[in-house]
Amino acid sequence: MNRTALPLALCLCLAPLYALAATVDPSSIADGTYTVKVERVIDAKHVQVLMDNGSDTTLPAGRASVDFSKVQPNDQLKLSLIKGAVVVYLDLSQR
Repeated sequence: MNRTALPLALCLCLAPLYALAATVDPSSIADGTYTVKVERVIDAKHVQVLMDNGSDTTLPAGRASVDFSKVQPNDQLKLSLIKGAVVVYLDLSQR
C-alpha cells in the first residue's frame, strides 16, 4: 500500500501545476481562424476558452462590435484572432 500511496499523492499534488502549464497567453497565439469551446464568459469583452490543442486561454474582444454577452459555457465558436484579440466570431451552437 505504501508503494502506491507516494505516486498517487505526487500525482494529486502536481495536477494543478499541469493545468496551469496549459494556460496560454493570447498574444502568443498565431493570427488565424480557430474553433474553440467556451468555458466561461468573464464579461461582455472577455471569454475563457479551450483551444483544440487542449490549452486554456482568456481572449479579449478586439473591436467594439465584438460582444460575448450572448455566448454561453460549452458553446462552440469559430473565431478569428489578430494579435491575440477576437476580431470576429460565429457561434456554432444549435439554439
